[in-house]
Amino acid sequence: MRVLVTGGAGFIGANFIHHVLATQGDEVRITNLDALTYAGNLASLASVADDPRYSFVHGDVRDAQVVDRLVADADAVVHFAAESHVDRSIDGPQVFLDTNVVGAGVVFDACRRAEVERVLHISTDEVYGSVAEPGSFVETDPMEPNSPYSASKAAADLLARSYATTYGFPVTVTRTTNNFGPFHYPEKVVPLFITNLLDGLKVPLYGDGSNVRDWTYVVDNAAAQWLALTSGTPGEVYNVGAGNECSNLELTHAILDRLGADESSIERVADRPGHDQRYSVDSAKIRALGWAPTVSFEEALDATIAWYRANEDWWRPLKEAGASARRGVRG
Repeated sequence: MRVLVTGGAGFIGANFIHHVLATQGDEVRITNLDALTYAGNLASLASVADDPRYSFVHGDVRDAQVVDRLVADADAVVHFAAESHVDRSIDGPQVFLDTNVVGAGVVFDACRRAEVERVLHISTDEVYGSVAEPGSFVETDPMEPNSPYSASKAAADLLARSYATTYGFPVTVTRTTNNFGPFHYPEKVVPLFITNLLDGLKVPLYGDGSNVRDWTYVVDNAAAQWLALTSGTPGEVYNVGAGNECSNLELTHAILDRLGADESSIERVADRPGHDQRYSVDSAKIRALGWAPTVSFEEALDATIAWYRANEDWWRPLKEAGASARRGVRG
């Protein structure tokens, strides 16, 4: 199978590529198309850079000529490429609309015209909005996104639905819960808190920390995405969640405890505008295909902390570059 992966230098995309190359042997060839924006990092794929089954193309999913050329040689396309940080979408939504909506449209239309056999669009549980205790969203629930980021992803989901309905386009959609694990850009909460504590800094906790998220280890999520691509039903949506629900405060304490810190390391900061209270999805549909998490939340968090301890050369340049950019904006 010749697989085109968009956004493969990002967090989940890179872990997906590692998973596929490690599990599929010589039966697969992967082309990675990535624009290498601030969150795209080829260092995440250094260990497979010379693998004859893997190739990289530097390009933008909004560039129809590039996408058309690569799609023409693909049996399957996995569309990860997206802007994904909610805070950044609040500060500047335009790039989210351009990449997440227009970019998805370029990819879908290229695949439609090339008659690609299978297309997987990676979405998020955030498209549903917030759900009250003790309920969980199923795939047929309406989308009620509350941030520019989640609205842009919901728009792409609807575009995928329209292509499936109008053209019989073989697109499958997955909506995943919060991921964590190796190669996670350190602006997101888990790597931010881990790396701050490793440097003896405080961790910024939004509001009262009561917001609830379901955490899925990225290695398990990569397996779910491959299963959805190869065994899912085109035109269907699959929720992917490990069922590890906890509040942000509980997550914070779990990280503090593992790194020998206490409550004094928490810095309370003003809550995010429009901050959804709780995300929760019912993942029975993907589990019926044979997927289940293989690593417990506790084991995965231990492994993630160990990875950041051992890979300072990966994350420290990113944090330093981010700090320099912020100083430039301020001054």
